Amino acid sequence: MKETKTIAKAADFTATDFGKLSDIKDYVTVLSPEVRIPGKVFGGHSVGATGAEFSFQTFAPGQETGFLHTHKNHEELYFVLGGKGEFQVDGEVFAVSEGSVVRVAPAGRRSIRNNGCEPLVVLCVQYRGATFTAEDAADGVILGDKVEWK
Repeated sequence: MKETKTIAKAADFTATDFGKLSDIKDYVTVLSPEVRIPGKVFGGHSVGATGAEFSFQTFAPGQETGFLHTHKNHEELYFVLGGKGEFQVDGEVFAVSEGSVVRVAPAGRRSIRNNGCEPLVVLCVQYRGATFTAEDAADGVILGDKVEWK
């Protein structure tokens, strides 16, 4: 089974290599002995994320999640990085392709499938919904330090 590789790590960061997007298909996420999801890898733990989770997933042509799911508290953003397919939320089905982004509220009943001829590659970011405020939008601080590359 494919595994992530730590590139660099220090007190304020962790950098991880997941490999080429075309190799995401080689990962397997094991949720329980009965539930194994081929072509999916969660990444929050490997980078030490403390406020969100994310996963990469590849769907081969004709593959789908095979189930609907919701969340108790977490909203999700799905970024389509390659291929094309169909997304379903609360019974509404719509086309997605490279460049599409879908936000799903926690209660949204969601599923995705690849109805194309090439792999469908998706990045999903999961975070606690209804928490981002105007103060959060102004959280960034631009420093006056000169950037030096060694």
